[in-house]
Amino acid sequence: MPANKSFTSRRYVINTIFVVIALVFIIRIFFLQIIEVSNKSSADNNVFRYITEFPARGLVYDRNGKPLLFNEVTYDLMVIPHQMGKNFDTLGFCKLIDTDIVTFRKKIKTATTYSNFLPTIYDEKIPKEQYGMLQERLSEYPGFYIQARTIRNYPQPYCAQILGYIGEITPDMLEDDEYYKPGDYIGISGLEKSYEKELRGKKGARIIMVDVHNRDMGSYMKGKFDVEAKAGQDLYTYLDIELQEYAEKLLANKRGSVVAIDPNTGGILAIASSPAYDPNLLVGRDRTKNYFELLSDKNLPLFNRALSGRYPPGSTFKPIVGLIGLQEGVLNTTITYPCYGGFPLGNGKMIKCHSHPSPLALLGAIQTSCNAYFCKVLKTTIENNHYPNTEAGFDAWRDYVLSFGLGNPLGVDLPSESGGNIPTSNYYNKSFGKGHWRALSVISIAIGQGEIQLTPLQLANVAAIIANRGYFFTPHIVKAIGSLDNLNKKYLIKKYTKVNPEFFNYIIQGMYGVVEGGTAHNIKMNNIQVCGKTGTVQNAGKNHSVFIAFAPKDNPQIAIAAVVENSGFGATWAAPIASLMIEKYLTHKVERLDMEKDIMDSKLINNY
Repeated sequence: MPANKSFTSRRYVINTIFVVIALVFIIRIFFLQIIEVSNKSSADNNVFRYITEFPARGLVYDRNGKPLLFNEVTYDLMVIPHQMGKNFDTLGFCKLIDTDIVTFRKKIKTATTYSNFLPTIYDEKIPKEQYGMLQERLSEYPGFYIQARTIRNYPQPYCAQILGYIGEITPDMLEDDEYYKPGDYIGISGLEKSYEKELRGKKGARIIMVDVHNRDMGSYMKGKFDVEAKAGQDLYTYLDIELQEYAEKLLANKRGSVVAIDPNTGGILAIASSPAYDPNLLVGRDRTKNYFELLSDKNLPLFNRALSGRYPPGSTFKPIVGLIGLQEGVLNTTITYPCYGGFPLGNGKMIKCHSHPSPLALLGAIQTSCNAYFCKVLKTTIENNHYPNTEAGFDAWRDYVLSFGLGNPLGVDLPSESGGNIPTSNYYNKSFGKGHWRALSVISIAIGQGEIQLTPLQLANVAAIIANRGYFFTPHIVKAIGSLDNLNKKYLIKKYTKVNPEFFNYIIQGMYGVVEGGTAHNIKMNNIQVCGKTGTVQNAGKNHSVFIAFAPKDNPQIAIAAVVENSGFGATWAAPIASLMIEKYLTHKVERLDMEKDIMDSKLINNY
């Protein structure tokens, strides 16, 4: 290449480099003097405000599509302490929101402890009349703004213990889920807690610009970075709100509970605990005050007796004792046992029984609820020669009982379920000494007393098992989530007992006799064949009244359990309540108005 041509090429490259460098400097100077000055001016006069968009919680519907609750908009007063500035008019603000300076400073300190730069709730659930006034004046007080959210509203004063309530999240809860921030609301009890993740939806966010006068200057970048909130999923339940309302009215002024289940699905039709409370009490600005009043109430309205109450089942346990005896081959429908006023324990002691014909076979023993008969059945079952000793026989018997879903929580989709208690052989070994106890040592469990404890939910499930001839679906409230097509699949599995289906027919016939001419003949209906079993449960005070049933006999649509505390015989209170609910559910009306009035007008507890 000629020397002059090479020199020209190098000069061209060098000149180009100088031009590029010059352009870079020019652009940088323009950016520093024009753009950044402009941005700084904007930053000096505007701040970002990050607004959380809270989603509407999912709704809850009964089996007929009736909403059990609604959402309504409420407003929270939010504060970002850093934005308040040194010249904040504290006195004026306190006068505006009708508070004192000590309270104001305490709340600001709490907010600052959380974060000086992030929003915190200063005051929640502002009344609508105050909201309008604040909207007009709040621009005078930097750092404060109003944020909308939804709260629950209940169209009827029922289902409180089923639906549950929502409340402000606690610090302990914050550690378990990054979704939540201080001041957020979360399901505390009932379905609100069990299905929190489905009901809560997904938060959204908006970024707005606010000038030095605390005025909203609109969305940043026209909402380019905003995220839309997504509403929570709706829940579709098996609950029948009319049956639920009826149950709560029947239980009014009584301590007790009722659980009704569709044995074909395990769906809970009604689950009432009394005393109850209006769910609207735990919504709004008076929620905390009302909560502590309910908490201190001696009748325990916040306690869900249907799920957490543990009771000896009394004679309602006898069908299980009979079924196990049939399965073990120590019993059949023709074997009879005499009853001489009870079952002798020796040394002049006896488990007493009421007057009835004697001797009796299985069906008659169920119909008349003979204590002596079922004590004899238990004794022959656990002292069966098939087992090397009483302990082994008892363990085998207990395994049968556990297969009925007893002794452990059933797994209902509500929190705070108790598992009741089915004693172990180890328990008796500790009580009496290993090898030093026999059937007579534990004979009271034959009639559902002693250490046996069940919940009303478990009792209703026992009725469902008998109605199904030996199997059940885990009882549950929610049928589908999001849409009726999206079934709650984990509750679709059949669970079988260890007793052959054929033996249930004998027990069903006996339970039919209970209502037709036995201990619960007072609830007999001409148009509905009911199978039931009464229970009068011994207690430190007055006996508990207990009843389990299902109907119709040959095509069961409802299984039910009722417990009325400290009220007397099973046929006096629990049986009428259960039968009225069966009538209401199957015929959609009640013809036995005198019985209904007697139950509803009865007051078994005072001051409520």
